[in-house]
Amino acid sequence: MDLSRIPLNALRAFEASARLQSFTRAGLELRVSQTAVSHQVKSLEETLRVSLFKRGARGVTLTDEGQALLPVLSDAFRRMSDALSRFEDGNFRDVLTVGVVNSLATGWLLPRLEAFSTLHPEIDIRLKTNNNRADLLEDGLDCFLRFGDGAWHGTEAVELFEAILSPVCAPRTATQLNEPADLLHETLLRSYRLNEWTLWFQAAGVQPPRSRGWIFDSSLSIVEAAAQGAGVGLVPVCLFQRDLETRRIVKPFDTGVVTGSYWLTWLKSRQETGAMRAFRDWLETTTRSGA
Repeated sequence: MDLSRIPLNALRAFEASARLQSFTRAGLELRVSQTAVSHQVKSLEETLRVSLFKRGARGVTLTDEGQALLPVLSDAFRRMSDALSRFEDGNFRDVLTVGVVNSLATGWLLPRLEAFSTLHPEIDIRLKTNNNRADLLEDGLDCFLRFGDGAWHGTEAVELFEAILSPVCAPRTATQLNEPADLLHETLLRSYRLNEWTLWFQAAGVQPPRSRGWIFDSSLSIVEAAAQGAGVGLVPVCLFQRDLETRRIVKPFDTGVVTGSYWLTWLKSRQETGAMRAFRDWLETTTRSGA
């Protein structure tokens, strides 16, 4: 179909009416009369030769054809709005969508992100937090800060820093812990990477116990449970310095074990933009300096 035959106002009128389930509310949103909205929708239906709404005494509902068209138009208008919002006072603002592991976002990235914004005020960061599992393509991510070994299929990876795992617990729990073997009598809070405690006990020179204890998908949840006295967690302590400084949690033993690092990753098929390059350079400079 020749898109030039379809006025943009007609598409906007349909999208608003379908989303709000009302010609009247659509008119208020678009700042036109209910009659104007109804006329635009009717014109669109005549052009497409289908009915998009079922009209009744209690209002309007979408037909199957209308339901098929709505998400396409909603996405298109959202994309246009996002693109136009990047122009401000005659200046183009770049947008960088970054996926990041929850604990890394809270414990490391967020306290430093203002420094990046100061260096690059023309770049708007959009953060999408997750539990180390995301799809760069499906989630619309330009890059992904994640934990692992750096080997992800079809992905470029730059190592940022190692994650040293050490036990943490509530201060009252720590009073019962004099040596690593004392942990054999405690509830061990575990991540879904089930070998971490085994590796830590081996590093501490203690025969690893049989796997037991609660399993979490986030270090943030592990620390919260540990702080409440539910057990002893094994977490990347560099991300929880504020909790350690305030003694919300304590580190009973210095022994640590490395099972992976934090990485900046992006798809090999994704052409690196200026914003991506600036973010990568800033991350590498920041981690090298230890800031």
